[in-house]
Amino acid sequence: MKRNFSISLKNRLALSYAVFISLALGVLILLVNLFTGIIFENLIRDNITARRNEIVSIVGEQYQSGRRRFDTESLEAMGRYFAGQGFIVTLEDEAGNLVWDARSHSGHHPHLPVGPPANMRRSMGRQGGRPGSPGMSPYSERIPVNIDGRRVGTVSIETLAPIFYSTPEAMFLSSLNRILFIVWIVLTLLTITISIFLSRTIAKPILQAGSAARRIAQVYSKNALQFGDSPGIRIKERYRTREIAELSESINNLAEELEEAERRQRQLTSDIAHELRTPLASLQGTLEAMIDGVYPSDPQRLESCHEEILRLTRLVEDLNLLSGLEWKNINLNKTDFDLSKMLYHIAEQWKSAVMEKGLELDLQLREMPVHADYDRLKQVFINILSNAVKFTEQGSITIKTESACTSGVNENPRQPEWLISISDTGIGIPEEDLPHIFERFYRSDKSRNRSTGGAGIGLSIAAAIVAAHGGTITASSNITEGGLAGGTVFLISLPN
Repeated sequence: MKRNFSISLKNRLALSYAVFISLALGVLILLVNLFTGIIFENLIRDNITARRNEIVSIVGEQYQSGRRRFDTESLEAMGRYFAGQGFIVTLEDEAGNLVWDARSHSGHHPHLPVGPPANMRRSMGRQGGRPGSPGMSPYSERIPVNIDGRRVGTVSIETLAPIFYSTPEAMFLSSLNRILFIVWIVLTLLTITISIFLSRTIAKPILQAGSAARRIAQVYSKNALQFGDSPGIRIKERYRTREIAELSESINNLAEELEEAERRQRQLTSDIAHELRTPLASLQGTLEAMIDGVYPSDPQRLESCHEEILRLTRLVEDLNLLSGLEWKNINLNKTDFDLSKMLYHIAEQWKSAVMEKGLELDLQLREMPVHADYDRLKQVFINILSNAVKFTEQGSITIKTESACTSGVNENPRQPEWLISISDTGIGIPEEDLPHIFERFYRSDKSRNRSTGGAGIGLSIAAAIVAAHGGTITASSNITEGGLAGGTVFLISLPN
């Protein structure tokens, strides 16, 4: 099997951080270098402009107004000085005649330098300029010389290049470039180190979550659990990053729910075995006694066996019904009827039992047209009302109906619901058992026997039937006027 190449999250994060930050630093340093060069070039341009203006001013000072000519001896000294600075000066009079040229006079004076000095040529070389290249091409500018508002001549100033650095400036730029390069190397190494640390910090909880999920999958795989041991897999570390903390908490919640589901499954198996064992043991004992001649085969004994068989049949049918409802395999035979009339008829059936126990039955019914399965809903309310009568020794049982729109429970009037509450003042259900009473074979009172507690799936069936109709069923403690819990309230909502 061909295995696809993949990179771990830790390495991916480290590589991403390192590449991104290194590129960002490189771009930043490049921009710093670029802007520094631009600033220096502007500074050099300003300096050259100032020097050219200075040359024109000095040349103008050499003009002798009385004799109407320039002092050539002074121009020669001046030209030598400016040539040493990299400026080649040529002077013409007002008629355009050549007065002085640094190049022509350099032939009479071999010691007179023409062009930029060696230090400037080296600094130009550091910039990448070479003689004959565009960066070293001559640059000339003609500037008039005015005396008292009258042009007396024209100065031509030529430089070997428009921009050149002095030795200190070139050395400064070179040092700055080296420093920036070293800083980039150091910051890149530091970035790689921090990236590795951060990637490990981020990837560690994710790897722990993945490891915990794999262990949970292995433990709860087929035939993995033995002897009912609970593995107790948890991520014990507490993380301050919200998303990672939520991931860790989700894994822990998943482990808890799976453990609880496993416990319930074992409890369900035990409960089913118990519910089947009791009638089967009774049947076996009675039949063996009849076979051995201990009990006579009279109608009374046969009726007892028949009752146990019916009990087993009802249990199997209830389990089959519950399974079908949970898997949505039961077809509901829905019709239109008034739910309040159904509740009234059910209450009439239990009226004698209520009166025998000295209880009060309070009916607060209003017309409730519904489109539902009459027999299934009847089974729901009979189950709840029978439990209310069975576990209420004094007080009252109240059946109340109302619309969710008028009661304020549902804020959307476009989807009205009917609410049916059945409350009693009986022994009630402990708060810790309320979330579980709709589970299969769950009994809040573990001491109840089969004659009083039933099989423990009646409320599970009721919840499944209500859910199949698109409604909800909840249970809560019945708070009396004195603020004490006295009994239970079942609240059922059905779509209108």
